[in-house]
Amino acid sequence: MLAPPASPRATRLAKRVQFGQNREMTIDPEMLKRAAEAIRAAEALIITAGAGMGVDSGLPDFRGTEGFWGAYPPFAKLGLSFEQLANPRLFEQDPALAWGFYGHRFKLYRLTRPHEGFVRLRRWAGKKPRGCFVFTSNVDSQFQEAGYGEERIVECHGSLLHLQCVKPCCAATWPAPEDLGFTLDPTTMRATGELPRCRSCGGLARPNVLMFGDEAWSPGRTSAQGVRFKAWLRSLARGRFVVVEIGAGTRVPTVRSTSEQLAVAGRVPLIRINPREFDGPENAIPLAGTASAALLELDARMT
Repeated sequence: MLAPPASPRATRLAKRVQFGQNREMTIDPEMLKRAAEAIRAAEALIITAGAGMGVDSGLPDFRGTEGFWGAYPPFAKLGLSFEQLANPRLFEQDPALAWGFYGHRFKLYRLTRPHEGFVRLRRWAGKKPRGCFVFTSNVDSQFQEAGYGEERIVECHGSLLHLQCVKPCCAATWPAPEDLGFTLDPTTMRATGELPRCRSCGGLARPNVLMFGDEAWSPGRTSAQGVRFKAWLRSLARGRFVVVEIGAGTRVPTVRSTSEQLAVAGRVPLIRINPREFDGPENAIPLAGTASAALLELDARMT
């Protein structure tokens, strides 16, 4: 999906954003003030997050083929794109390569600690009468690692830290073990040894992640999260919450469209944090910056 043309307001804001080797991005002080006021006035926060939320923790966002190959040079040599690897058919055609790709990401997510922006967001939510709810397309479980309650998170694309059957033989999902049990050759990105197995039928298991062209994904865990989210939303008074969107791009617009729908339905502000794609509807408060930088700047105005 192509991004819509930038509005005149977004064009003006973009001119205030500076990029350079020795310069930091600057965020419009007026927008920071408006965002801080909206958060202070809210009784609850809805936090919506895309891949950009994890970049400041050190996680790759796979922006375009070149960005993906920069993160995974062995796949560049093979000419394989992210879309080709994040594909359920690969688990049938070449399970060692499929698990090599996901096994590397699994270990990376296990070892990565969330950046300080997660902490500041959780602190704001802790002061709200109705707390917060997270809606994210990220499969890295960074919010859980940062201390957000599992019962207040929707992972709309699933979780790499949970497994399911490849077939699938049933709708079951289960937490992945700390050690997946195989070794990874970093030069070929192929898994060697015994691969994860389904708890029910003993066949091959895969991550419980929604992949490209995926008709075998088991959505039960995500569906249950969505039911809890809808029940929580119904308990909120219209106009008494705010949507804080972080690092959600237009390439896969699930998070952006959800943010806009929630803001329109609740008649509340949408705070959109994004270094590039920060334009939004008229009710949006754009903060043209990275996740950690924008949240820390915003936090400084919350005290």
